[in-house]
Amino acid sequence: MFMGEYNHSIDAKGRLIVPAKLREALGENFVVTQGLDGCLFVFPNEVWTEFEGKLNTLPMTDKKARQFARFFLRGAVSPDVDKQGRILIPASLRESAGLEKDVTMIGVGNRVEIWNPERLEENSTFDDMDEIAEHMADLGI
Repeated sequence: MFMGEYNHSIDAKGRLIVPAKLREALGENFVVTQGLDGCLFVFPNEVWTEFEGKLNTLPMTDKKARQFARFFLRGAVSPDVDKQGRILIPASLRESAGLEKDVTMIGVGNRVEIWNPERLEENSTFDDMDEIAEHMADLGI
């Protein structure tokens, strides 16, 4: 399970240091892809494989299903980790998440999210947590 917040920066070549705690939990093989809300998702291989399997069951005849699968699969990469614990984030993914220099990585249960800190702040208003909690109760939490 991933949790916590880590602040790092991307170098001029697009490389990002993955904190040791996250690297250990992610394992040697993981996937980075476009995420929802304007961030990137990082999935351990086993979670990605399960998610990819679900995407493959979506009907090709449904336009929204095709778009949903395309959204996640189009830019997905399995990056190599170098000796310094860095991964290369492709330019297309950096652009989609608005990543420039400073980034925030957060653990969110079964995945890690990579954020532009300003976007994270915009998506982290918790003014309506009572309403959100009621909705979560409807989902069984």
